[in-house]
Amino acid sequence: MDKIKELLKKVKIVDFIIIGFVLIALIVGFCTYKGFRQTADKQIEATSKVVFKVYMRGVTFSGEDIPFVKGDKTFISIRNVPYSDLEIVDVKADRRKIVLPTLNSKKVVIVVEDVAQPDLYDVIVTLTDTAKITKDGAVVGGNKIKMGLPITLEGSNYRFTGSISDIKIIDALDDETINKDLNTTDDVQ
Repeated sequence: MDKIKELLKKVKIVDFIIIGFVLIALIVGFCTYKGFRQTADKQIEATSKVVFKVYMRGVTFSGEDIPFVKGDKTFISIRNVPYSDLEIVDVKADRRKIVLPTLNSKKVVIVVEDVAQPDLYDVIVTLTDTAKITKDGAVVGGNKIKMGLPITLEGSNYRFTGSISDIKIIDALDDETINKDLNTTDDVQ
């Protein structure tokens, strides 16, 4: 009994803390090895095609054509981290509108194009990519793709920032249906 007391006097609190951390690390390692704890690669349920829309409000371009063209590739950065070139599936651009009150009509207000800002557009660009599907959603480029995520689109003559406004995860069977449902015309007014 005296030997145990002498041994406990020699051992410091720091030694107990170190022994505790080593035991916890061994328990976590054992649980991971036996499959009681999931690692990141086991959380991926599938790999599927994903279509998402990037909404850019107040984009200014004064040239003849919109720089986004259906079928072209655009380089994207997710949260200011460069990712990859993705295919543009659809482009919709609409000039900025204003609301005006009316006095002589049954309508209270009308919506017209803002002639004071003729080069200001609201643009929706639809992109497609292959994503890893987890229980929390789609993962593209190591980032969970969710509505509101900031995205930068960059090409040879443009760089615009927007946010994701819609996401669709498509199976191989649904791919044809989605392509039919997309508006394939550039809506520029």
